[in-house]
Amino acid sequence: MHQAFVALGSNLQNPVAQVEKAFSALAGLPKTRLVKKSSLYRTAPVDCPSEAGSEVPDFINAVAEVQTALSAQDLLLALHAIENEAGRERPYVNAPRVLDCDLLLYDDMVIKSDKLTLPHPRMHIRGFVLLPLFEIAPQLSMPVHGSIALLISSELSKDITKLSITNPS
Repeated sequence: MHQAFVALGSNLQNPVAQVEKAFSALAGLPKTRLVKKSSLYRTAPVDCPSEAGSEVPDFINAVAEVQTALSAQDLLLALHAIENEAGRERPYVNAPRVLDCDLLLYDDMVIKSDKLTLPHPRMHIRGFVLLPLFEIAPQLSMPVHGSIALLISSELSKDITKLSITNPS
């Protein structure tokens, strides 16, 4: 079994419910077990352009730890299927979204391909990923970037509010 961490985010169509459904979908993946899930965090949009001057709603973010027998590539495909099932559309880069599922880490693998980069290329500068990841894996050290605890800063943590504590599955 492989250890993987997945970031979940939504800012459309009842984001709290979308992230909770994504936790359930992760738990239902074949050859995969949901080990831990973080609390939900409300986050101001980051690099998310608005459309025609409309305000971009806040995101709900979380991180899940899974154990899986799926390969990293197959897990990524499964995450895309979960997004598609939720109604994810990609009208433009970083558009508001019903659901976003990002593979952050897969064991200690370092991969750079057209379809998959591990560790996730921007996770080390995203407080909305680091805070929930630290919550469920405080001792985690990433390949390339090192300790999660050392990466978290007050600047990365601003505009992020912990909403609720969820129970591990």
